Amino acid sequence: MAANETVPDTGEFWIFGYGSLIWKPPPHYDRRVPGWVTGYVRRFWQASQDHRGTPEAPGRVVTLIERTFWASLADAHDTAPERVWGTAYRIRADRVAEVREYLDIREINGYSIHHAPFHPADGSPSIRTLVYIGTPDNDQFTGPQDPQALAEHISASEGPSGLNRDYLLGLEAALNELSPDSGDAHVTDLSDRLREVERSRRGEDKVVDHAEHPASHEFRKVSSVDEQEETEKV
Repeated sequence: MAANETVPDTGEFWIFGYGSLIWKPPPHYDRRVPGWVTGYVRRFWQASQDHRGTPEAPGRVVTLIERTFWASLADAHDTAPERVWGTAYRIRADRVAEVREYLDIREINGYSIHHAPFHPADGSPSIRTLVYIGTPDNDQFTGPQDPQALAEHISASEGPSGLNRDYLLGLEAALNELSPDSGDAHVTDLSDRLREVERSRRGEDKVVDHAEHPASHEFRKVSSVDEQEETEKV
């Protein structure tokens, strides 16, 4: 199904995460469902000044690009899976107003609020989900980048939420854990390049996925919007 398909609004409030939200969920949810959206391509084409970089030296995080627009661009990663895997979270009914207000007033570092049909991996009916997307017209959108230069940039970047390389490797690990089919070649290639960059930099035969300040890839539930302030929005 395409990204613009119509899914009935059941009155439930769901959020789709396709980046760090896969393992760092939003507050006040009562269901977590793995699955995918279609009609989009996931790319590390969004600058991050507030989480994985700084205003002076922005890091790079993922956004979604409409597949029809992406197809018109010159991308070194010239293929992309039809399905963008991630997780959907249903917010508790008694907390919807609180979380919706919190989300609606925050347009985080170029991300804006959209809605997309989400397809649960278990084959249950599609769900209308809220999703943060850094669209091409936001000033943090970088567009296509050379994969090697991008991997080197990620390796060198750090922000208030931690090392940029931990975000990349965390996403790779989280995607691989969702399903045998949930990997993303763009993410995997950047991760492989980053490991090689670090191997060369250190002159070692091996590079472990977790450096001196390892990122936790364990699923972590937060309990309040205050705690969520430190959690990235995609």
